[in-house]
Amino acid sequence: MYPGLNLKLLQAGMYEEPEEFIKKTLLSAFYMTTGLMMFLAAVLSRSTMMKEVLIFSFPVIFMLMFFYFLKLPDVKIMRREREISRNIVFAGRFLIIELQSGVPIYNALVNVSKNFKDIGKYFDEIIGQVDMGTTLEDAVNREIELTPSNNFRKILWQILNSLKTGADIGQSLDVVIEQIVREQTIESKDYGRKLNPFAMFYMIIAVIMPTLGTTMLIVFSTFISLKIGLTALLALAGVFAVIQLMFVIVIKGQRPSYEM
Repeated sequence: MYPGLNLKLLQAGMYEEPEEFIKKTLLSAFYMTTGLMMFLAAVLSRSTMMKEVLIFSFPVIFMLMFFYFLKLPDVKIMRREREISRNIVFAGRFLIIELQSGVPIYNALVNVSKNFKDIGKYFDEIIGQVDMGTTLEDAVNREIELTPSNNFRKILWQILNSLKTGADIGQSLDVVIEQIVREQTIESKDYGRKLNPFAMFYMIIAVIMPTLGTTMLIVFSTFISLKIGLTALLALAGVFAVIQLMFVIVIKGQRPSYEM
C-alpha cells in the first residue's frame, strides 16, 4: 500500500524497516484511540447513547490516529530540509573557497561539517561512510538518493561529476550557489507579500474581535438581560488564544528557514 515508505524513512533519518514502522504506527494509534475512548466514556457516562457513540467513534478515531502517525516521516523530512536550507548558501561558498585553495574534496567536506552545525551533519554522513570503507563517489551518490533537499542534491551532483570526470568544480558549483540564492530571494519576497493579508486578518480576528467584540457583547447583554459569567468569559479567552496560536503557527510555518 505504501511502496515509497522505505525511501521516506531513509530520507527522514528513521533507519527501520517499513513493516516495523507500520507496526509501531498501528500500536500508537491503538493506544491513543483507547485513551480517547476512556476519556469519552467518562464524559458520556450518564448518556444513554454512550455505547453507540463509542462503537461508532472507535474505528473513526483509530483511522485518524493511524494516518496522523503515518505522516511522521513527512514531518521529519520537512524538518531536515529546513535544516539543510538554513546554511546551504554559506556552506556552499565555504566549500568553493576550500576547493579553490587547493584543499582535497574529502578534507573540504570535513571542514564544512565542522564549521556549519545544521548542514554539517549531512556532510558527516558522507564522511562516516568513507571512513567505514565506502568510496567517496559511492558515499556522495548515496547521499544524493537520500537527501530531502533539492538544493543540496544539486551541490552533491556537482561534487559527483567532479569526482567522475576530474573537472574543476569551482565554477560549476558557483553557478549552482547563485541559482539557489536567486530562488531563496524570490521565496523571501513571496513571504513578504503573504505577510500583508496575514497581518490584516490577524488584526481583525486576533485583536479587534477579542477587544471590541467582547465589549459589545457585554453591552448588549445588559439590554437583553443576558447573564455572562466568568466561565463564559474564560471560554471566550481560550478560543481567542487558540486562534492567535494558530496564526502564529501558520506564519512561522510560512517563514523561510534560510539565512540571507
